[in-house]
Amino acid sequence: MRRLLLPLFLAASTAVAQVPSLTLDQLPRPTMPPGERGPVVPAQVERWRQEAKALEYGDGVKRDEVAAAKLYCRASRYGDAEAQYSLGWMLTNARGIQRNDAEAAHLFAAAAEQGLQQAQNMLDSMGGTPLGDPPPCLRPPETDPPVAAAPAARGAKPVSLWATLPLPSNAPPAIVTYVKLLAPEYQLAPALVLAVMATESNFDPLAESPKKAQGLMQLMPDTALRFKATKLRDPAQNIRAGMAYLRWLLAYFEGDVMLALAGYNAGEKAVDRYLGVPPYAETRLYVRKIMAATGGQRLHPFDASVTGASPMLLRVKAAMQNIQGGGQPAR
Repeated sequence: MRRLLLPLFLAASTAVAQVPSLTLDQLPRPTMPPGERGPVVPAQVERWRQEAKALEYGDGVKRDEVAAAKLYCRASRYGDAEAQYSLGWMLTNARGIQRNDAEAAHLFAAAAEQGLQQAQNMLDSMGGTPLGDPPPCLRPPETDPPVAAAPAARGAKPVSLWATLPLPSNAPPAIVTYVKLLAPEYQLAPALVLAVMATESNFDPLAESPKKAQGLMQLMPDTALRFKATKLRDPAQNIRAGMAYLRWLLAYFEGDVMLALAGYNAGEKAVDRYLGVPPYAETRLYVRKIMAATGGQRLHPFDASVTGASPMLLRVKAAMQNIQGGGQPAR
């Protein structure tokens, strides 16, 4: 028999208000689809990788390693782990292109971070963590929207449609009520929180990923402890910690929703390292899905007192200004 959790209570900003109890038995336990096997990539990116492989090996076309490397590079920027590994292998072995172990190490690292074991093996053989900035073939592609311009004053509220966005139709009423009551405390739009929850767990409080992320907001144990959650199966603690992390990410990325979502899925360090949405197929799909569910709203109000801004934002904005001024992007 499933154990009932104690009723939850919410302390409002000016008075203590009792919140309707939120227990596991109140929440649906939907059947979760099986995990994807291999990288999740758009059809076009997959075609680039397939065309590159044919060109690399001369399979039905004239062999052209340089053209293959260019296509692998395009697919790598969009998060295709197999393309990242193949291009790293070409760079390591000087297969028709100049050898570059430094760039190869970064490509192997990106593929390994997506779970490709042979890439991890190659990275280990090269000495582990690559040094320096990622190469151009792992930078965000030009089709990615540029970093959003934060309001003139940190913490100012940008004009938005957050309050008018519809909520997920399959969100259980108990969860919707709880999120709406907590939203003012965390300065978050309920539509954003519920869209993240829908994508993370489909509102399954017992959901657990292969990487051990747990609960409604799919928190990793370290992240949960960072935001003072000790019982990940407790819906109240899980939601609170997830909302605290979202609030922190929005402050760190100055209200840029796309970067905050990428950080929630892949970690803020990966976003900083890759100067934008990391080249992981899963993360790119995750960001697109939630952005679509929230009407493409790019800016969200943020609390500047929560944390300082990411140093990466200054680098990216400086590079953008350089381009607009007629210079070359910093690589």
